[in-house]
Amino acid sequence: MNNIAQRLTVKPLSGPIGGQVSGLDVRRLAEADVEALKAAFAEHLVLVFPGQALDPSELRAFAGIWGQVSETPMLRYLEGHPGVLQLYNMGKTESITENWHSDSTFVPRPPAITILCAQTLPPAGGDTMWSNQYLAYERLSDGMKRMLDGVRIRFRGTRIAKAMNNSGEPPTALHPVVRTHPVTGRKSLFVGNPGQTAMNFEDMTIEESLPLLTYLYQTSTAPDAIYRHHWSPGDLLMWDNRCTMHYAVHDYGDAVRMLIRCTIEGEEPR
Repeated sequence: MNNIAQRLTVKPLSGPIGGQVSGLDVRRLAEADVEALKAAFAEHLVLVFPGQALDPSELRAFAGIWGQVSETPMLRYLEGHPGVLQLYNMGKTESITENWHSDSTFVPRPPAITILCAQTLPPAGGDTMWSNQYLAYERLSDGMKRMLDGVRIRFRGTRIAKAMNNSGEPPTALHPVVRTHPVTGRKSLFVGNPGQTAMNFEDMTIEESLPLLTYLYQTSTAPDAIYRHHWSPGDLLMWDNRCTMHYAVHDYGDAVRMLIRCTIEGEEPR
C-alpha cells in the first residue's frame, strides 16, 4: 500500500491497472487531495472509491474537479442535472456496452474521463472490466508500431444511434490508431469493436481493414492486462478513456442495475 497524502491511500487492484482509494470523502476534498488523486489516476488509469454513494448533484460536483462535464449526442440526461446520465438494464439483447470499447469514439473529441457511481445493483453479476491500452501498444512488434504510425481509424456511432432510435446518419470521426496521452506522454492503442464502432482504416475498405482491426482488438484485451470490478452499493469509479477500454458484463438477466455517469470533455486524439 502506497501513502500519497496524509489521509489518502491507494492500493493496487491488479498488476497493470486499477487502484482502490481509501481515507477520503470525495465531497470534501482539499487541494492536496486533488493533486494526489491526479497523480494516482495517471499511474493506475482506473480509480475505485468504495462506499461514496453520491447522488446526481454530488457526482456532478466531483466530476467538475476533473474538467468540463460533457454531453454526448443522442443521449438523454437526467432532468435538472445536465451531463448526468442514468444507466439502467436495457436487457442483454439491447446492451450496447457488452463489448470492449472506449466511450464515444465517434465524436471529434471523445471524453477524456468517465465517472460512474453505483445506485442499485443486481443480487449477483454486473461486473465491469478494464484493459490497459498502454500495454496493448507496448507489446506490439517494432515493425507493427512503424506500420501503424500516422494511420487513422473511422469510428461510427451506429449502435448507440440504434439504441436511441435515432433515424439520422450515425456520427463518425477519424482518430489515430496510436494516440499520445496529453498528460503522461505515453502512447496507447485506440481501437474499437471491428465493424461495429471501428469501421475501417482511412482510405481503405472495410474488407481490407477487418483482419488487422480484428488482430489489434483481440490482442488489446489480454487477460494479464485487465482489472475486473465487482460492484458494491455506493461504489464510485473513474477511468481514463484515452488509455483504456472497458466491457460491461450483462449476466444478471432482468434484475435492476442502475448507475449514474458523468464524462469529462477530452481533446482531439493525436
